[in-house]
Amino acid sequence: MSQNVWEIIIDGQTITGHRGDTILDVMLKNNQDIPHICYHPSLGPIQTCDTCIVETEGGLVRACATKIAPNMTVNTHSAPAQEAQAEAMNRILHNHQLYCTVCDNNNGNCVVHNTTKQVGLVHQKYPFERKPYEKIDATNPFYRYDVDQCILCGRCVEACQDLEVNETLSIDWSLERPRVIWDDGVPIGESSCVSCGHCVTVCPCNALMEKTMLGEAGYLTNIPQETLEPMIEWVEDVEPSLPPVFTLSDIESAMRKSRIKRTKTVCTYCGVGCSFDIWTKGRQVLKVEPSPEAPTNGISTCIKGKFGWDFVNSPQRLTQPLIRRGDAFYEATWEEAYRLIAERMLQIKKQHGPDSFMFIASSKATNEEAYLLQKLARHAIGTNNVDNDSTYCQDPATYGLRQTVGFGGDSGSVSDIAQADMVMIVGSNTAESHPVVATRVKRAHKLHGQKLVVVDIRRHEMAERADIFVQPNPGTDGVWILGISKYLIDQDWIDHDFLAQWVTGFEDYKEFLAPYSLEHTRTITGVPEQTTMQVASMIHEAHSLSILWAMGVTQHRDGSETSLAIANLLLLTGNFARPGTGAYPLRGHNNVQGASDFGAKPHYLPGYQDPADPEVRERFKAAWGKELPKTRGINNQELAGAILQGRIKMVYIVGEDTGLVDANAEEARQAFEQLEFMVVQEIFLTKTAQYADVILPASPSLEKDGTFVNTERRIQRIYQAMEPLANSRPDWIILQDMASHLGAQWPTYTHPEEIMAEAARLTPLFAGVTYERLEGYRSLQWPVLEDGTDSPLLYTQSFHQPDGKAHLVALTMSGMSQVDAKYDLHINNGQLLEHFHEGNMTYQSAGIRHVVPGMFVEVSPELAHERNLQDGTMVRLVSPTGSLTAPVLITNRVSGKALYVPMNSLGEGAVNNITGTGIDTRTSTPAYKETRAYMEVVDPQGLGRSPLPRRNWRFKHRHPQRGVNVAAKWARRDYIPLVTAQKHLGTEETLNGTAHN
Repeated sequence: MSQNVWEIIIDGQTITGHRGDTILDVMLKNNQDIPHICYHPSLGPIQTCDTCIVETEGGLVRACATKIAPNMTVNTHSAPAQEAQAEAMNRILHNHQLYCTVCDNNNGNCVVHNTTKQVGLVHQKYPFERKPYEKIDATNPFYRYDVDQCILCGRCVEACQDLEVNETLSIDWSLERPRVIWDDGVPIGESSCVSCGHCVTVCPCNALMEKTMLGEAGYLTNIPQETLEPMIEWVEDVEPSLPPVFTLSDIESAMRKSRIKRTKTVCTYCGVGCSFDIWTKGRQVLKVEPSPEAPTNGISTCIKGKFGWDFVNSPQRLTQPLIRRGDAFYEATWEEAYRLIAERMLQIKKQHGPDSFMFIASSKATNEEAYLLQKLARHAIGTNNVDNDSTYCQDPATYGLRQTVGFGGDSGSVSDIAQADMVMIVGSNTAESHPVVATRVKRAHKLHGQKLVVVDIRRHEMAERADIFVQPNPGTDGVWILGISKYLIDQDWIDHDFLAQWVTGFEDYKEFLAPYSLEHTRTITGVPEQTTMQVASMIHEAHSLSILWAMGVTQHRDGSETSLAIANLLLLTGNFARPGTGAYPLRGHNNVQGASDFGAKPHYLPGYQDPADPEVRERFKAAWGKELPKTRGINNQELAGAILQGRIKMVYIVGEDTGLVDANAEEARQAFEQLEFMVVQEIFLTKTAQYADVILPASPSLEKDGTFVNTERRIQRIYQAMEPLANSRPDWIILQDMASHLGAQWPTYTHPEEIMAEAARLTPLFAGVTYERLEGYRSLQWPVLEDGTDSPLLYTQSFHQPDGKAHLVALTMSGMSQVDAKYDLHINNGQLLEHFHEGNMTYQSAGIRHVVPGMFVEVSPELAHERNLQDGTMVRLVSPTGSLTAPVLITNRVSGKALYVPMNSLGEGAVNNITGTGIDTRTSTPAYKETRAYMEVVDPQGLGRSPLPRRNWRFKHRHPQRGVNVAAKWARRDYIPLVTAQKHLGTEETLNGTAHN
């Protein structure tokens, strides 16, 4: 045996474990189980329930927290161990009323139910006793807390404090009857709870439950309270004979399996790519259940992924093809719609040529659907005019990484971010835009000493938590990165060995950085020299550095340049190709990465292959039976101008609200009115769909099979959970039907698996991707070799450049767009935690609207004082391109004359009504973050109240602590210890869960 592998004896059987394992770890790894309730594989030992007590040479210990020692002897079935387990279970049932048969949580996975049976209790020693508190707290719109069912295991607290790290929940052990509290004891709906759902997910019983489950899961649960309570009392009267009660409840639980479907899917919102099982009963979404085996998120979710699925059954869903007649639409059959579209497309192609078309893929549809749309454009029509949402957000980051290290994607995984010594976040409101990634950073920062630097113009949650918050002048992040890079070189704090072996262009880049002295950097950015020096010192001291950035960087004129600067900084310090290091441009939509990966770009074929490459062209010609178009296509940003110039006559849009998200939304809508023909595939009548000539009703992710690619290049399967609503259809079926009506000779795809197989044959980047290798929670991170070997961490052998080396690339900073001085306010914009992008899906959720009913404009206290504004004052912001009207929210998240407008806004409040015409010079990505405007007060009183309800978590204060503080329980006078072993006998115990994931 090695020094790290030890033999121990459990119930007479010799098994092996690793140094640092607990007894319970070893048992579970060897498929041996003992009772345990408070322990959860994603939370670690919490030590509140005592049901896992076993006997060792030294006495009774908790198996969840006691680390093994060589030749340790463990007995799980001895009389003392079983007596302790039974006593612990009886103490738990004193706090929990058993009525399993009529409980909505009786679904085969109730830990309390299952452990009570496992312990073998026949009689309940301590009768259930109600707690002296209001029984139900239902003030949160998504879940409720039943204090009488709570067993005080602390799982919810551990998850909130040390996994999600929102730090809302705790157990007040000082009370005569302890209970879980939110903040300092306020109702849930008035607390700092962000409705992430972690607490509900880990609850081992029915104390915390989704409201969508209540009265819906069981055959006997949808019963009026006046009838239910006597039934519960009857169940209790059957006591003290527990086995018959469990027999009845097990029968009822088994019956539920016939009507509750559990389907693995991937979240349809941001680019993190959280996966989980979704429980449905017919078309009802009962709950979202994340699993520890989910590769990116484990058991983590956010408010949208856990609770934001109401849109699937919204009465506003499109369910029938619509054809325009004048200013109105009439319902049509699919065949009628297909014939009309094909007729008009063929006419336009004949009259104006293939390059008079534009195709826009959805960053929310599947990879297979993106592949088919670009195939429709290139094969059926013959144009490279195809794009997706990435032009609006991720292209500058892709450009910067392709120029330096080679691949335009995250260089590692979310797990690398979690294990970095230091994380720097630049231009990303990570806690709201990518909340599950933020949980990994917050946890590493809180529990493991990870250093955190946040660079942003707005003081959001991650800025508040940072060791150093750097607040540069708007649009100067890149200059600051260059300044810190020069300082690192001047101090000789760079990785010379790494540079010599793996990087070219150092001397030229060093010369390029010469002007970026500390003084020059301070003059441009406003960041004090001492701050820059301090951050540089932290980078120097960190063994591993990961940098995260998002639209606060990319949506500037210098978005590509700043992305280059970030990649260069990581190269200078040797922070690529090692665990915990790398570049992480966080993707916005759930499949914006995949839409580009699978070819929905004007200048790339699937897998970023060059359409001008003869070898590539020949491969596609052999497969498709047709030459590829040669002319480079236009992108989303160029579309409106091309329409107004008469070059584009028809637009085919799949799942993209271009008329609302385009940088100059008013110009885009004017352009749409000029088109000869327009087709939109959508699930709602969006702003864009209102301009269409034909609208085709599509299906969201729960209604189809396919795959997505998340921000870490991870390809994951989604499975169909329910049939398409009414007469809607999945996009892959619609696109295939359209190709057929256009006369294209495509294979007949009977399942998206066949589309993926075709894409993989044509694309070296995905050569080994198969649905079999993606089964269940299995995933692959590209590039994927033909044998299925994937790449969680890039560049471990070489960089993806012709010479195998990374390139330090000099850049050109243009600075912020210049406008007339009367536009004296800087308008920032971005996500809110609760809503997603324009809000077409999230505004369909009554619960989300309860938390954030509508939009607002954040104004600093100093600007509010200067202009006599108050919460709710209605103002108009006027930019050179348009105006928006919104109520004021006064907050110190913004400062001075910098305002913040959430992008989750519709109608007159849509922020793209005022965003400008500046673009990133390398990729044409709009400079959304450089909007300038002046303010007019429309109504001083306005709403007469805050546009954001005061119950919202943003107005509350969190209550951080480490775990459940179980030592406070053990210190109570009424706690009688069941553990008898002394720590000096060779066992080790920890006082808090580890929230390891």
